[in-house]
Amino acid sequence: MLSELQALERENVIGTYARNPVEFVRGEGARLWDEDGNEYLDLLCGISVTNLGHCHPEVVAAVREQAGTLMHVGNLFYTEPAMRLAARLSESSLGGKVFFCNSGAEAVEAALKLARKARAGGDVVVIHGAFHGRTYGALSATPQESKQAPFAPLVPGFRACEPRADAIAAAVDANTAAVLLEPIQGETGVHVLCEDVLAAARAACDEHGAALVFDEIQTGMGRTGTLWAYEQTGVVPDAITVAKALAGGLPMGALVTGPRLADVLAAGDHGSTFAGSPTVARAALAALAATSAPALLENVRRRGAELAEGLAGLPHVLEVRGRGLMLACELDVSAPEVVRRALLGERLVTNATGPTTLRLLPPLTIDGAQVQSALERLAPALEG
Repeated sequence: MLSELQALERENVIGTYARNPVEFVRGEGARLWDEDGNEYLDLLCGISVTNLGHCHPEVVAAVREQAGTLMHVGNLFYTEPAMRLAARLSESSLGGKVFFCNSGAEAVEAALKLARKARAGGDVVVIHGAFHGRTYGALSATPQESKQAPFAPLVPGFRACEPRADAIAAAVDANTAAVLLEPIQGETGVHVLCEDVLAAARAACDEHGAALVFDEIQTGMGRTGTLWAYEQTGVVPDAITVAKALAGGLPMGALVTGPRLADVLAAGDHGSTFAGSPTVARAALAALAATSAPALLENVRRRGAELAEGLAGLPHVLEVRGRGLMLACELDVSAPEVVRRALLGERLVTNATGPTTLRLLPPLTIDGAQVQSALERLAPALEG
């Protein structure tokens, strides 16, 4: 079957993905199975999408029930799941209002429109090393030459600075609409921004009346050991962007504001055909309830510490960084080769974000035995 799928891809699919030569057909918790019945341990979660593990029973039950009742009517009408979810998201975070969309990039686009309407014509300050998405606004906020250059000209009005407190303070002025940043930069290698950087961004935005927006697309939904990463920083943003794990594996994103920005966007300013549909909203309500459980968040912190400690003792690992179960290892060997050997030789699913950077995003439900198994499988993959 795999060879047939590869042939179909060559003939019919635009080649934007470098796929691994494995076809997965089933998942449960932290485990995946390929078409031949081989079992794998998943330390990637679809890039932090299946945070609760594959086919979490409460999410599956919610989707099944809602899909058999009402799947879509559009945002010209009320549906209970979307309204309940908006209230739950607001209560769990910034206390403002919510705009639903379908992905992280769309959530960033909504945040940019929000900031630009609040301060017409204002610039957006972003941080070197950031990744905010691939649509034009989100790409323009992603100061990486390799990703931006092929698609120029980009949206104007973005300024990038180094992730230093003094650099942010100097970059923000009376013409700044927003500072957009990831509290932990995920796609460029899991780099935790220092708390003085976040505090400087908050102070600069307060001084000049700009919006501070945290991109929590990867760090949110329990990934770092609290429901939202900003809760561990002492800095409260004016808005957050959320996606990936929000609906437990289904496509959903959201922009969540604090009170100050809650009513900036008005009817007709923005929209999305499929956003907040009953089925994905029901899935998100179930996922949010499960993720908010104190025992699960404690598991993230405990297993994250165990995994980080174990990784630091493995061969060829120079550095371990991250928070909770959002971790990366800097290696003195090829990370893509380690990923390949881990997948094909040890049946361990991981990811490389650079030539020497290995990223691990395990399910938040992973247990101690599975952490130990992951370390035992990773060791020979590192040795080659």
